[in-house]
Amino acid sequence: MSTLDAPLPAGTRLTGFTAWLAKSPPLVFALYGGLMAFGAYFAMYAYRKPFSVASYSDVSIFGAGFVIDYKIALVISQVFGYALSKMIGVKVISELPGRYRAVAILLLIGFAEGTLVAFATVPAPWNIACLFFNGLSLGLIWGLVFGFLEGRRVSEILGSILCASFIVSSGVVKSVGKWVMLEHYASEFWMPAFTGLIFAPLLLICVLGLSQLPPPSPEDEAARIARVPMNKAARKAIFSAYAPGLVALVVIYIGLTALRDFRDNFAAEIWTDLGFKDNAEIFTASELPIGIVVLAAMCLLALFRNNRLAFMANLAMVGVGLVLSAASTFAFQAHMLGPVWWMILLGGGLYLAYTPFNALLFDRFIAASGLMGTAGFLIYVADASGYAGSVALLLLKNFGGLTLNWVPFLMASAWVTSGLGVILLGIAAAYFLRKLPNKALGTANTKSSSVECPEL
Repeated sequence: MSTLDAPLPAGTRLTGFTAWLAKSPPLVFALYGGLMAFGAYFAMYAYRKPFSVASYSDVSIFGAGFVIDYKIALVISQVFGYALSKMIGVKVISELPGRYRAVAILLLIGFAEGTLVAFATVPAPWNIACLFFNGLSLGLIWGLVFGFLEGRRVSEILGSILCASFIVSSGVVKSVGKWVMLEHYASEFWMPAFTGLIFAPLLLICVLGLSQLPPPSPEDEAARIARVPMNKAARKAIFSAYAPGLVALVVIYIGLTALRDFRDNFAAEIWTDLGFKDNAEIFTASELPIGIVVLAAMCLLALFRNNRLAFMANLAMVGVGLVLSAASTFAFQAHMLGPVWWMILLGGGLYLAYTPFNALLFDRFIAASGLMGTAGFLIYVADASGYAGSVALLLLKNFGGLTLNWVPFLMASAWVTSGLGVILLGIAAAYFLRKLPNKALGTANTKSSSVECPEL
């Protein structure tokens, strides 16, 4: 039993539904755990993203000789809080015992809903600070949810379903938020809190469902390494052992996070420039096919028994995504693609490259390296850096003297991210091919290899 999901007193037996899950077929376990994680993180987006679909065009912030767009200030404030939360999460997520995860999720999201109520009641522009605290509370949720899933023989299936949530949920909650305003159920200031309440039952059900998951079994640990809390020395040791390759991957992720976050936060403005103003369905219609394709691609990674090969396959998936982002942007600029297909293919490329960093890539890296720790630690190292890059991109766009509109800026950012990313990915792949043990877990140990990838 992994100390990450325990400790349980010696001799403690699993009981009730948890015991049934521990003995259930892998497919049943994967579908149950994946859907609970999907629902929990899907619901979290209802507390983070709906505000971005409103324009807040009646509010401006005046300074000494300049005017700052209120909507942009809101986005920067939330992303800054989210980035700071990721930095805090490097320590918190890697050290938090598993028994506290479910309560922590509910407390943090409850606080986030409180910040949205404050956002609606505190006069603008002072309510900008409310979104900073909103981001600060929500940045830890991913690590808490993924902690229930990592280190299992079916982690690919579990992680793939979870990752599909942030692809699909952003568009859905924006559509709901837009619908709330179009139907006049709430003003653009009360809409975020109202949308959060709509998704509260889903959140409660799914977090309760996650809390019923049994800890990883001895067979899981044999195949994927026991996942244990990490102190400062352990975190330093695991990163320094593979620093050059990990640094290259983190730099790639910085670019991907900044571009993905820009496309997501300003989707309303981008779609307006593309000719789709006041279209609530476009947010869901453009993201749903992306979620399906990325989910299928990530599930295929479960076919790899060897953890080292699986890690390299994750890198290959990142490369495919980078190339697709560049190719779709080229086709759009050459008038070979219309705006809807460009946004779908660009999003598909972005998420093919971005999604592995959030779950499977680092989960397989821990297993392939043979070092005991948590994938959550490396995910939060990458996330903390990535969201710092997102803040930097927002500041560059709005205060760097650039005159590009939303769509040209998105295209330019896609070119830079894809070009630099392909170069760094090649460097990282060459490094890890040389550095990672040739006999990765799942092949070096005959007992573990027999259970590395159970038939589903």
